[in-house]
Amino acid sequence: MTGSQRWGVTTTMVGREEERAQLAEFLGSATGRALVLRGEAGVGKSSLLGHAVALAEQEGHVVVRAAGVEAESELSYAGLHQFLHPLLADVERLDDGTRAVFDAVFGGVQGDPPSVMTLGIAVLSLLSLAAAQRPLLLVLDDGQWLDDSSADVCGFVGRRLAGGPAKMLVAVRTDLTSRFDTAALPELPVDALPDEEAALLLDHRYPDLGRQARRIVLDQARGNPLALVELPAHFAGRSSDLPIEDLIGQRGVPLPRRLQRLYGARIAALDEQVRAELLTGALDGAGTPRGAGSSSGTNAVPGTRYAMRDADPAVAAGLLDIDVVTGDLVFRHPLVRSAVVRMATPNQRRAAHLALAQVHRENLERRATHLAAATVDPDEEVADVLEAAAESATRRGGALAAVSWLTRAAELSENHTGRSRRLTDASFVAAHAARLGQAHRLVQADLAPGSTESPASVLAAAYRALYQDGDVRSTHRRVSAAIEKLRDAGTASGSAEPEEVLTRLVVLLLAISQYSGDRAVWENTRELLASMGDLVTEHSRLFSDTWSDVTRHGAGWAGPVRQAAANLSNPEPWDVTRFGVAAYHLDLLSHYRPHLQRVVDRELETGAVATGMVMLHQIMLDQMAAGEWPQAEETGQRGLDLATEHGHHLFAAQSRAYLAQLAALRGQVGRARDLQAEVDAWARPRGLGFLTQVADSAGATAALGSGDYETAYLYAIGITQPGTFRPYAYQASRTLLDLAEAAQHTGRVEQARAHALAARDAGLPSVSPRLALITYGALAMTAENEREAAEMFVRAESHPDAARFPFELARIRLAHGIRMRHVQGLAAARPYLVPAAEAFERLGAAGWTERARAELRATGTAPRVSTLNLASLTWQERRIADLAAGGLTNKEIGERMHLSPRTVSSHLYRVFPKLGITARAALRDALSRTDTLSRTDAAQV
Repeated sequence: MTGSQRWGVTTTMVGREEERAQLAEFLGSATGRALVLRGEAGVGKSSLLGHAVALAEQEGHVVVRAAGVEAESELSYAGLHQFLHPLLADVERLDDGTRAVFDAVFGGVQGDPPSVMTLGIAVLSLLSLAAAQRPLLLVLDDGQWLDDSSADVCGFVGRRLAGGPAKMLVAVRTDLTSRFDTAALPELPVDALPDEEAALLLDHRYPDLGRQARRIVLDQARGNPLALVELPAHFAGRSSDLPIEDLIGQRGVPLPRRLQRLYGARIAALDEQVRAELLTGALDGAGTPRGAGSSSGTNAVPGTRYAMRDADPAVAAGLLDIDVVTGDLVFRHPLVRSAVVRMATPNQRRAAHLALAQVHRENLERRATHLAAATVDPDEEVADVLEAAAESATRRGGALAAVSWLTRAAELSENHTGRSRRLTDASFVAAHAARLGQAHRLVQADLAPGSTESPASVLAAAYRALYQDGDVRSTHRRVSAAIEKLRDAGTASGSAEPEEVLTRLVVLLLAISQYSGDRAVWENTRELLASMGDLVTEHSRLFSDTWSDVTRHGAGWAGPVRQAAANLSNPEPWDVTRFGVAAYHLDLLSHYRPHLQRVVDRELETGAVATGMVMLHQIMLDQMAAGEWPQAEETGQRGLDLATEHGHHLFAAQSRAYLAQLAALRGQVGRARDLQAEVDAWARPRGLGFLTQVADSAGATAALGSGDYETAYLYAIGITQPGTFRPYAYQASRTLLDLAEAAQHTGRVEQARAHALAARDAGLPSVSPRLALITYGALAMTAENEREAAEMFVRAESHPDAARFPFELARIRLAHGIRMRHVQGLAAARPYLVPAAEAFERLGAAGWTERARAELRATGTAPRVSTLNLASLTWQERRIADLAAGGLTNKEIGERMHLSPRTVSSHLYRVFPKLGITARAALRDALSRTDTLSRTDAAQV
């Protein structure tokens, strides 16, 4: 091993042949790669990084070096900025969209912060540009101190370097957890030196060391190279008759701590001014590699580092080295930095932090970090800075950091009002970050002596009861009571402005009422809001009307909801989801999908996780409406996994309900019914009408797809009776087409007609584009004469937004085609049945595809199998399909292809919807028709 400690300072390396060979192979690879060196403190990771840097520079690589900084481990993107700083000059050569991503993260430009994926792709573009002429090596030491946001991006980038000219090398300690532990990057373990190599290193560095001292060092160091290099120096100036424990330290004390003690002795010998310089540098991450940026005194700019000066005694003491390239002072080892910080008194650390707050006065979050550590007594000005930093962090996915800053701001508040407001804000953000226990503790800390609860504590407790247990009954009573108290207090004081906590309680009450889906609950809620006058915001009134019953209250809100989507600029995440819920009820979610997709990944990492779960629901629902069903399946499963992980049982049940609906659409009847039963069993006893209606809707859709119209009718009337739309049953209007079609097919023609007319008379076409489409479709389906049927069908098919709802449009075409076949003959039906069949096939709606094909066969037209769907089969799927069509069992297919029967079954499960079939018996016809079609197309070409 070597005495090589930091960047540019290299001595002869002893041992490590295997590690050096792997690093040489890593650097010699023709494609991009990532590698993580993992080992205990002092084991030689930094030396191996230095060796890799030297090799890379010899081979013509551009090398960018960085190091994690413990003091910045909670400062979002601080590490990534350090890492990319030397390359950011190339950003101007990138396209506008990619530049905007970097501007949002590093440039302070207002706008939606990017997700890990978006930022990661932008970083990959930057690396590709930087490595266009020469290969690029990114080297990161002390990766365990990298902030979570930066580490996530580095992990994303590291997994996708293959095929490019850039490589990434990261060193992390084994005794500290980090995001790199789960980054799924290749690793190179760095272990202690074998006895022989340890002795060789010690003899090489200290050839004159006495026999007893040599034995003690080898015994205590246990192959740790840093210990082998540093322990002998501890004997200098010591009396040889001192006990070993005094010379080295207790054996039971971890080696890194003993090494810190050794460095501590050298630090203590320095004068006060040099120690202060080391401390300021250590707290700001000074001594990181070149490329991180540097600054001196008050001339610092955002993102730069404090540059240590006048510290020659520390260099002489072996605590600092001089970078041979830049001349910067760098800490010899991370343990030196740690020792400097730990040896300083609280007053010394506070003074250093105060100086650094001035250095970084133009960088809000860095300044806030240092002011928080520098301030002891209440200081409203500092609390304001921390509050502003928390707001900045929240808007770019740093909800967890925002909770810490708000909590510290509360501690530094000069009066109870400020303290209470900031603790309330911290609790609110914590609840949305899926930290429900922390949210509860924060507001409990603010309760006055003898008080049992406050509005904020009610808010925190209600979030916990709702998200974790699905409790809508007691939470509605408790939140309503808290709102009434605040209303009365506001009326008594003459205040016309609602308090923030009141607005939050109102929005939560609306959410509780929505999940209840109960008329009495909603009427109580709306009556309470009506009594509050101007204390209810306009946005809350919008949410009340759109979340409750769009049939009765939704008309007129589509314009404001569209406008809100256009005007969303750097919103807080819960603002996006609140409007997203309104947009869903008005079938306008496509306007919000860009906002949702930009921020959802970010929120799931370090932000508002609970809000992110809602975003996943909304994205899934829009994917279902748009016919993107495979993507919707992935989104729904992701939401279910996340909700289960965090114990948010309400959101888990909601994910299952939407997955049941999706399975029903795809003709997966068994899966739909299993999920439906699971949701119903959990939600019905809790009075969660919102979820039981989704479950019933899934049951109706699954039954319709399989031709079981009687069952479909029974499910549909469980939601609402024909000819009416049950108040505050949000699925009542959404299942209009299901009820009308099920009634029509079961001979209940009058009920079907009454329901379609009720939709028209209720003004549903003016509420939302989807409701307009299905209202016209239901009127066409139930029309008493052909003129009306044709007119209503044309209205449906020509609706400007009809293409946004491909499944509903295909159903309307199928129904109209069936009518045309009975009334006008076979030829008249084909123009409607063919596009319906093709649409169902593209969607993967297996049961509906079979129905449409059966109708086509009745007209004498052979159903056309999509070559696009056939092309989507993998080679293995096509081979399995051929064997199954030939009559082989799953076991026989598995034996022939060396697969398990379960794997064969899984492949067939994916093949059926691609071919638009629902049964194994249909495979032969589907494949033969496809082959015939392919030959015909080829002949025509």
